[in-house]
Amino acid sequence: MRQHTLALLMALGLLGPAHATQTADLNPTQLQLDKKGLQLLDRQGRELARYAVRAKRWDQRAEGTQGHVAVLLDADRGRPVLLRSEGQVLRAQDLPEPGFAVEALCLHRDPQGLLQLFLLGEEGLSEQWLIAGPEGARPLRRLATAPGAKGCVVDDKLELLRIEEPGLGLWEHSTRVEGKPQRQLLRAASRSAKAPVGKTWDWPVLQPSGQTAPVARFGDAADDPAIWVNPSDARLSRILGTNKKQGLLLYNLQGEEKQLLEVGRINNVDLRQGLQVAPGQSMDLAVATQRDENALVLFAIDGQGHVSELARLPTDLKDIYGLCVGRSAEGELDAYPNDKDGRVQQIRITRSADGRWQSRLLRQFQLASQPEGCVVDEANGRLFVGEEKRGIWQFDIGSSAAAGKPQLIMPVGGALVADVEGLAIYRARPEDAGYLLVSSQGNHSYLVLDAQPPYALRGGFRIGINAELGIDGASETDGLEVSATNFGGVYGQGLIVVQDGHKRLPDGPQNFKLLPWSEVARALKLP
Repeated sequence: MRQHTLALLMALGLLGPAHATQTADLNPTQLQLDKKGLQLLDRQGRELARYAVRAKRWDQRAEGTQGHVAVLLDADRGRPVLLRSEGQVLRAQDLPEPGFAVEALCLHRDPQGLLQLFLLGEEGLSEQWLIAGPEGARPLRRLATAPGAKGCVVDDKLELLRIEEPGLGLWEHSTRVEGKPQRQLLRAASRSAKAPVGKTWDWPVLQPSGQTAPVARFGDAADDPAIWVNPSDARLSRILGTNKKQGLLLYNLQGEEKQLLEVGRINNVDLRQGLQVAPGQSMDLAVATQRDENALVLFAIDGQGHVSELARLPTDLKDIYGLCVGRSAEGELDAYPNDKDGRVQQIRITRSADGRWQSRLLRQFQLASQPEGCVVDEANGRLFVGEEKRGIWQFDIGSSAAAGKPQLIMPVGGALVADVEGLAIYRARPEDAGYLLVSSQGNHSYLVLDAQPPYALRGGFRIGINAELGIDGASETDGLEVSATNFGGVYGQGLIVVQDGHKRLPDGPQNFKLLPWSEVARALKLP
């Protein structure tokens, strides 16, 4: 992203000669970032050293004529890392953790020759740090910058920080720490019309009844929940939630974290209970998509809700993303992972006679663009998939169903605003038609449709602040889940769990919000 901003600034003539001098190849070595980390290369492009990390945001400066200094944002930990090259060695040092989600970063060499770092927060709260001392960095001041900044660059000679704001243009800030902050909008940048804010309709605003503890990473981290029902006492059930920068979390219904499995970048999770895995033996199994390995991670859940990893099952997907699972007509476990290229696969998960877990691709569907959320309607042999920019699709997946053309049951537009995210089915009794619940992320709302043709829209709702309990609302929801189980108390008719894209009261890392189904049924007058 920084390279895009740099090219834009140069094209506009807004990048002074100082930066060109700083980034010129005067050293016998150079730094390069790829998907696996930061490389130190010689002039012939041969790797001399590597710092393994997943990072997209970074910047560098020359140090003398023989070395480099760089700062990058560790995407999994949300933490800036300082690196220096010494000959053919790269030395790394963790910098202090900022108290906010960093969207972009850039370096500055001030007139004294001191190195400074700008950390831009995704919501416009940013900081300027001094890179010096044994602790590596110290905050100098806070800055108000453009929210959602997609890149930045500093002209050291002119002492100007330039920030690209999507759809608006380029902001110019003075890098000088002393005196009042100064900034101006450079309208020389081409401007595109801002995307309209999604219409909220006249949906009722419901109050959450609970929330989970925040995840341990800032930024876009929490993603998808699932609900495990304790067969002995539903009040002791568990909520599974993914932190796509860390692993799988388990919470009780009071929102307390009970377990963490650091299994890497898992994106979506789903589960089924009481699966027959061998004659006379049943298990509760959860499956998650692991993005670093493009694999499925299989978990066992014991009778107390404790989760353990069983296996990692490879797929041929290139950028695995969303997932849901379902019980086949034969009672076996089928996983439905999808890829950013639009592929949706049906994969049968089984255990061999010697106890090894294995997977087999049964069939594949294709959508035109990126899907993510999905849900299996086992009772009717259907799969519902959300294509983020286009709408909700329905596939026939019964044992005798051919891989025919999908049906678009609700396009984006009107009540459904892209991105289409989480999908779940509420069904109180097996004979009920049920309801399809979907996250309409673009206008921070949730829609309720009949789960049977013609999939009529029953209404929608938003989740607002519960001032009495001190719980904020929910917005930009990714994954969600619903269960019709009687969990007791306010959850007598069932429970909805949604990911919250912006944690407030107070500001902090993302979490999951809890909402009684009875509130939805009351507000939408559902039978």
